[in-house]
Amino acid sequence: MTDSSPGPGRIILLNGASSSGKSSLARAIQSRIDTPFWHISIDHLRDSGVLPTARIRSGEFDWRLMREAFFLGFERSLLAYVEAGNDLIVEHIMESEAWLLRLADTLAGHDVFFIGVHCALEELERRERERGDRPIGDARRDFHRIHSYCLYDIEVDAMQDRKINADAVIAAWHARSNSTAFERLRERRDRG
Repeated sequence: MTDSSPGPGRIILLNGASSSGKSSLARAIQSRIDTPFWHISIDHLRDSGVLPTARIRSGEFDWRLMREAFFLGFERSLLAYVEAGNDLIVEHIMESEAWLLRLADTLAGHDVFFIGVHCALEELERRERERGDRPIGDARRDFHRIHSYCLYDIEVDAMQDRKINADAVIAAWHARSNSTAFERLRERRDRG
């Protein structure tokens, strides 16, 4: 009897500030790439009703006490998805270098293509105000922090057309080498 289980999946991981266009880019990549990729994000979980949002908003549950376990669970679920053979496009905000390195360790040995999604601060703040579903100030906080400790396989400017960015990401993903940004991040930490 032969084992018909699929090989491990691959991850295209998008890191960008709140309102930077990660979701639009993820959908554009998903619609243009030549293999089926799932699109996964924290927003999908939140919007699906996974969290007891009303009870968090009312103060009955303290989000600050739940937050770390929620994000850790999300990150560990990515490992389960790829080990089952699923290809993923993942949106995440690397809020700290510790979070980034934790995810790099969690996904060690897997094919992770790490993308920096950049957007001008004025545009981030405009989008944040228009969306109305984010705390004002998150985009500014992210803008000044989340890229500073990252190394990427490719970086894109979200002020450009999302289809052009998607095509650039897909071309770079197809041309990727064995040395990935996540491997270099772990090496930098281990040397440090």
